[in-house]
Amino acid sequence: MTLDEFVTAFAEEFDETPAEQFTPVTNFKGLDEWGSLTALSIIAMVDENLEKRVTGADLRECTTIEDLYNLALSK
Repeated sequence: MTLDEFVTAFAEEFDETPAEQFTPVTNFKGLDEWGSLTALSIIAMVDENLEKRVTGADLRECTTIEDLYNLALSK
């Protein structure tokens, strides 16, 4: 999965935030829709698409979508 594909999959986990707001440098925790349920959805999406396990602690370490992508790939 490329970074662009990851950004698209990430954006699909959000119901109300327009897809145009998602880029590799988007600070996802700053989005109005970000919360614990969205975090769980993202963890599941990473597992499904990258077959990598990330945790809530991993999410807290990341600022941007690209940070999360790179962290997941490093696992």
